[in-house]
Amino acid sequence: MTAISSLYPQPLWQWFAQICAIPHPSKHEQALSRHIQAWARDKGLTVLEDKVGNLIIKKPATAGMENRKTVVIQAHLDMVPQKNADKKHDFTKDPIEAYVDGDWVTANGTTLGADNGIGMASALAILGSDEIKHGPLEVLLTVDEEAGMTGAFALEAGMLEAEILINTDSEQEGEIYMGCAGGVDAEFTVPMQWQPLPAGHQAYRLTISGLKGGHSGVNIHLGRGNANKLLARFLVEQASELDFKVSEIAGGSLRNAIPREAEVVITLAADKRALLEEKAAAYQALLQQELSATEPALKLAVTETILPSQVMSTESQQSLLHLINVCPNGVMRMSDDIAGVVETSLNLGVITTQGDSVQVLCLIRSLIDSGREQLESMLASLAALAKVNVKFSGAYPGWKPDPSSPVMAIVKDTYQDIYNKEPVIMVIHAGLECGLFKKPYPEMDMVSIGPTIRYPHGPDEMVNIETVGQYWQLLLAVLERIPEKA
Repeated sequence: MTAISSLYPQPLWQWFAQICAIPHPSKHEQALSRHIQAWARDKGLTVLEDKVGNLIIKKPATAGMENRKTVVIQAHLDMVPQKNADKKHDFTKDPIEAYVDGDWVTANGTTLGADNGIGMASALAILGSDEIKHGPLEVLLTVDEEAGMTGAFALEAGMLEAEILINTDSEQEGEIYMGCAGGVDAEFTVPMQWQPLPAGHQAYRLTISGLKGGHSGVNIHLGRGNANKLLARFLVEQASELDFKVSEIAGGSLRNAIPREAEVVITLAADKRALLEEKAAAYQALLQQELSATEPALKLAVTETILPSQVMSTESQQSLLHLINVCPNGVMRMSDDIAGVVETSLNLGVITTQGDSVQVLCLIRSLIDSGREQLESMLASLAALAKVNVKFSGAYPGWKPDPSSPVMAIVKDTYQDIYNKEPVIMVIHAGLECGLFKKPYPEMDMVSIGPTIRYPHGPDEMVNIETVGQYWQLLLAVLERIPEKA
């Protein structure tokens, strides 16, 4: 952490080191929130906490800038908790082991939390400075963004005075975001009928691992393997010849992360072990050929395990495996309006076996409501054909682009003045909270910026050091250029 704390800009990186030291996965942000509140009150700043745990910290303008429009810098308190299978780490207790790796900061076997820890650190560094020039300032830190946007949903009108919001949750330096995708969760519940273990069977655990995973919006177009889908494909293709029985299946851990690992426990006749290993080896070779460019570390392992007490009935097993195999996944449509941007996608994120049912959790994203609704209709039809239940929940709106946004123009012109090149104005295929903020604050002018973060929502997450400095310089220059109140 000492090496990280000495990076430029030092106040930002010192705060990021503190953030890494305090566990803050989604739904467990209280310790970090208390630390920030105590610090802010000690600085004499006004601190508000709403009913769900969102923090609003207010700081007066610096001398001579009292008549500028009020700005709120916004970030989220939580981080995505993902780790490699061989990494021992409790996200609710253990600090993030961040370190410098060349031009990047990354973490040892876990997500780093640069998403959105860098943005949070920048806001707190500005609050703590006596030298940075700015008008009346608010900092909004929301809870539970990564697991359902609970904080953004609950934000009430009247708590913020700002006319301008700068969201810090973007992940590419040189791009200014003026819109984002909306989304909805889709959860299939597949009822299970169980039967006794057939005589003469042995049990095996099949595990797909070594995939890159990543953010289910930002990385969905990269062609990475989805462990849940790859495992289901093998099981469906080999069901007849191997004549196996499934006792449990699991894959992924977050609906907004591309699954890196999935596993299934199956039983089959003892004399078919060699055939199972042969089929698994052939399938691994096939996937390594198909996904050689995107998933070079992919593995399919077969290990013997203890015999289960029961297995799925033939009908339940077929219904489940065919559902997973046929469920849409990945990019559904590219945008006609914005070149190179995904319009609509779906991530089959999590599979869990729970007693008398198996849950399959997906996340639909779309820049347009009709795209999201079309996928909802498709999944409802799939559920009807499979004779299972599907529930849609947690729908959140997209952030409709406003090409005439005054703050976007300020950020664009400022960037061009500093770096002598035009930034790219973008819409991101991810769920920024800005769309939800528009409900209690419909007139608020919004923009989103950030440094370059690679592989968010996965253990390979890293943030580029140079771009953190560039993001910082841009943010401070924009605060100086905020116009006076009308």
